[in-house]
Amino acid sequence: MEIAFYTAAAVAVIATLGVVIGKNPVHALLCLVVSLLAVAMVFFSLGAPFAGILEMIVYAGAIMVLFVFVVMMLNLGEETVAQEKQWLKPGAWAMPALLSAVLLVQWLLVLPESAAAGAQTVDARQVGITLYGPYVLIVELVSMLLLAAMVTAWHIGRREPTE
Repeated sequence: MEIAFYTAAAVAVIATLGVVIGKNPVHALLCLVVSLLAVAMVFFSLGAPFAGILEMIVYAGAIMVLFVFVVMMLNLGEETVAQEKQWLKPGAWAMPALLSAVLLVQWLLVLPESAAAGAQTVDARQVGITLYGPYVLIVELVSMLLLAAMVTAWHIGRREPTE
C-alpha cells in the first residue's frame, strides 16, 4: 500500500506540473483531470474509498466538464477551430494517457489488497458528520466560490446582442 501511495503522489505531482507549465488550456485541463484522479488514488491507498469516489465523481467528473465548457465558451471563432484541431493531435494525449494507465494498473492492484487486509474504511455517514459539523463554514465558502466562478465565466463568455 505504501508503494501505491507514493506512485499516486508522484503521478499527481507530474500531472499538476503539466497543468502549471502547460501552454494551452486543453492540455492543462487533461493534466488536471489526471491530477484529480491521482488524488483519488491517494485516498484509495489511505483506506478512504468513499472520499476517492467522491473525488472522481465530483471533481474529475462534474467540475472538469464545467471547465471544459468554459474553455469552449471563451474560444469562439473560426481561427480557434484550426487551433483546436492542432491541440487535439495524438501527441497531446500521450502524457495524460500514460499517467492514467499507471493509475489504472495501480488501482487494480491496490483494490483487492485493501479488501483482503480488512482495511478500515470511511463511510458516507462519517464524511457527512465531519463536513457538516466542524467544517460547515469551509464547505459553504467553497460552494460560494464555485458559484462566483460560474457566474463570472458566464459573464465573460456571453455575447452582447447586436442591433
